[in-house]
Amino acid sequence: MNTNDELILSEIDEHKICTITFNNPKSLNALSVEVLGELKRALLRISEQDVLGVILTGAGEKAFVAGADIKEMLTMGNEDASRFSLLGQEVTLLMESLSCPVIACVNGFALGGGLEMALGADFIYCSKNAVFGLPEVKLGLIPGFGGTQRLARVVGRNIAREMIYTGKNLNSEEAKSIGLVNQVFETKEELINGATKVLLKMQKNSIFAIGRAKQATVGGVDLELSKGLKLESDVFAGLFDSYDAKEGTAAFADKRPAAFQHMKGE
Repeated sequence: MNTNDELILSEIDEHKICTITFNNPKSLNALSVEVLGELKRALLRISEQDVLGVILTGAGEKAFVAGADIKEMLTMGNEDASRFSLLGQEVTLLMESLSCPVIACVNGFALGGGLEMALGADFIYCSKNAVFGLPEVKLGLIPGFGGTQRLARVVGRNIAREMIYTGKNLNSEEAKSIGLVNQVFETKEELINGATKVLLKMQKNSIFAIGRAKQATVGGVDLELSKGLKLESDVFAGLFDSYDAKEGTAAFADKRPAAFQHMKGE
């Protein structure tokens, strides 16, 4: 069992869904070097385990992650800040590299680094009280954990620039209206239950294939179309010798449910 003094809690349930929780509600789950280090280690462990889905959330009702630890940032010079930024970016890249779906479940504030952590997931669900923003320019800074790059890829260049330049916050419905959030739930409990139901529904499909679809979509987003199509073709063709592809196509022909092995490629 996890102890309550851990900054990152990680628990895998009987459905092989791992819930990762930012666990410092007294500081609104602020991101420090220590927190990011713990999150990195949790993600590395997951990459080596038989996990079929991940929920990323924050402890308490007030915040998913309210931002970076400003007190810690006050002591940083340029070199320290560079290491901090690269660590935050490394964590989000680890989320993208996981071969299973990751849903960020945002309750309360997801500001600055909090929004950047959520953007590292495959998509975002939130509770009605969620608040999103990248307010770094109000501190004389800019987003450093991927916000200047990922937000535009999700909501479009002009909306992202407006959010970053003004530092304004969005409520849950505003976030949904621009495509930042996929679904809004009334309460945190409904939010977690909703994400769990979606991940369980995905398990009726091949998580192995979903992982390869993730590889193609994440890897192709920055490529010109012809190169992106080549990546898609390579990933598509590479699935045909896998157990799940053989099982899935045979099950369709036999008009029966498929019995996927998910994480086992062969």
